[in-house]
Amino acid sequence: MPTPMSLKSKTITGVFWSFTDLLANHGIQFLVQIILARLLLPEHFGILGMVLVFISVSNAIVDSGFSQALIRDQNTTQEDYSTVFYFNLFISLVIYGILFSTANMFSVFFEEPQLTNIIRVITLVLVINALAIIQKAMLVKKVDFKTLTKISLIAVIISGGLTIFLAMSGFGVWSLVMNMIALQSIQTVLLWYFNKWIPSLTFKVQSFKKFYSFGYKLLLSGLIDTLFYYSYFVIIGKMHLTNQLGYYTNSVKIKDLASFAIVSTVQRVTYPVLSSIQQEEERMTYGFKSVIKTSAFINFPLMVGLAAIAKPLFIVLFGDKWIPSVAYFQLLCFAGMFYPLHSINQNVLQVKGRSDLILQMEIIKKSLLAILIVLSLVFGFGIIGLIWTSVISSFVSFLINSYYTSREIEYSSIEQIKDLLPSFLISFMMGFVVFEVGRFMDGNDLLQLISQITIGIAIYIIISKILRVQELNTLYQMVLPVVKKVKGFSGRR
Repeated sequence: MPTPMSLKSKTITGVFWSFTDLLANHGIQFLVQIILARLLLPEHFGILGMVLVFISVSNAIVDSGFSQALIRDQNTTQEDYSTVFYFNLFISLVIYGILFSTANMFSVFFEEPQLTNIIRVITLVLVINALAIIQKAMLVKKVDFKTLTKISLIAVIISGGLTIFLAMSGFGVWSLVMNMIALQSIQTVLLWYFNKWIPSLTFKVQSFKKFYSFGYKLLLSGLIDTLFYYSYFVIIGKMHLTNQLGYYTNSVKIKDLASFAIVSTVQRVTYPVLSSIQQEEERMTYGFKSVIKTSAFINFPLMVGLAAIAKPLFIVLFGDKWIPSVAYFQLLCFAGMFYPLHSINQNVLQVKGRSDLILQMEIIKKSLLAILIVLSLVFGFGIIGLIWTSVISSFVSFLINSYYTSREIEYSSIEQIKDLLPSFLISFMMGFVVFEVGRFMDGNDLLQLISQITIGIAIYIIISKILRVQELNTLYQMVLPVVKKVKGFSGRR
């Protein structure tokens, strides 16, 4: 059993490398996205948006919740890993065959002739991903995010360079397709290189049943979540012009680079760490509270701030042709405020082995979302109305998530809200000031953007310091080891 100090050291190391991954990996992706947005048309991103639903749903089926089950399990054997590996690979081949043969049907549905060949090529990532699921799960289980960071960084740089070259050479939407193929292929090769694991020629039914009993509920909840997440792409793609889907797709991509980056950093570090202390209720509750409050302290101002600077941000980075994306992006940022909290609450249920509650929770949340979407379509609220359903659903989902978590640990929904309220209020105070500064300085977009960002950061830190928000000190304690590591690295050079 890990000691408090070893657990703290493990967590800080994991956070350090995850944070490095956040800055490097997602930073490079962001730069690539900026260049592609200037080289390509909104229609190209719209076509890719039509395909993303197939990739995401299929990936969830291929994984089947087994990777989370493997990470949670504390006594995994070689036979267990091998069994899951062969199952994932088999399912990926079956799904690829189905999508290959039915690609033309989806092309007809979206009235987009290019989709047939695009689907048949891009869905190869399903098989490529399946080859690396075990390798990645083993590294996450060991909290070896240093290796994962190296792998993702190398893959993003090479695939990003290739994509930009193809876009400049006039390949259009195919440059985006090849980006996904190259990224996943390079990651898979590097995962096998850095993690020296080879599957045994065995498939143990007992191992399959053990992980399936936990994983299939995660699979169903994941499928429900993914289907509803991408239902917006399908509805916009079917009912509106392709360029409108392009504006939405790019807005989602930029928002996700910020919000989901925080989610993945927090989730992939806390899940294996919390799993290692799942039997120690008091430590687990204390750790959960700290993670919830710190995540909100970071993510709330980030999302509110991005919404406040959205217009000059899109003009400076992507150009005037992307201005229609601004309204979509602002609403998506408000929805994205609670994403890390959804994920962290769900982590507790996974650690506790309550995949049944996760499934139950998803059914309730998505039933409410389905009602909101139908009402939006019936009353003809358009794309803006459709995105508003995502904002409302995100807040309601947090309340539902926190309620289910409170059934497993002593931390009620009311307590969570009280803990999050300071960061929430300070973020909107900061956002209001930043937005008004933008209105006052309307003219020079670059100067406006720099001024808004600087003022926003200063205001948030000053108010937090005046109100003595504990998370400011917590964040400082987390960042300090990172700074020391960077200085130590620079000193050695």
